[in-house]
Amino acid sequence: MRRLSAVLLVLLLAAGCSEPPNKEINRAQGAVDAARAAGAEQYATEAFTAATSALQQSREAVDQRDYRLALSRAIDAYERAQDAAKLAADGKAKARSDAESAVSTVNAAALGLDARLKAAEAARVPARALTGPKRSAKEAAATLQKARASIAAGTYLEAIAEVKGLDARIRAAIEEVGAAAAAHNPRRPAAGR
Repeated sequence: MRRLSAVLLVLLLAAGCSEPPNKEINRAQGAVDAARAAGAEQYATEAFTAATSALQQSREAVDQRDYRLALSRAIDAYERAQDAAKLAADGKAKARSDAESAVSTVNAAALGLDARLKAAEAARVPARALTGPKRSAKEAAATLQKARASIAAGTYLEAIAEVKGLDARIRAAIEEVGAAAAAHNPRRPAAGR
């Protein structure tokens, strides 16, 4: 496809351009719009920026009545937009996988915290000693709910950002439950140790 485009470019340049390449500019604009719709702004930023820059250069060349340059830049913009759309699809699939994996990891840790809290309550650890971990469990549940909603909405990078660092905070809360259980009953080892 690139060779064909290059051959067409050479032929068109050889024939000379006496009019603005509106057809090619419109085609490039359509490809940029399609790449944007595919998520290229977010998932293929570099390629998308190159495509929009080439399109802008094409328009500037038209303003300067350099139609050969305008044609060259329009064809370049089209090709770069096509690449950006392909890269966006791959980037979006990877982001989805990463988001689902991150949410799954945090969910497993949150379930572990819930189990430790129930065990500590059954062992009659004072409620005041579990206040912090209970708050952490509640916050984790709310954050997981938001992250799942982000995944469902297709905003995978947002979901990843929402759960970033949450696993470590949950693990710290688990350690806090273990320490409270050990302090309550020093003869028995704390749960999870």
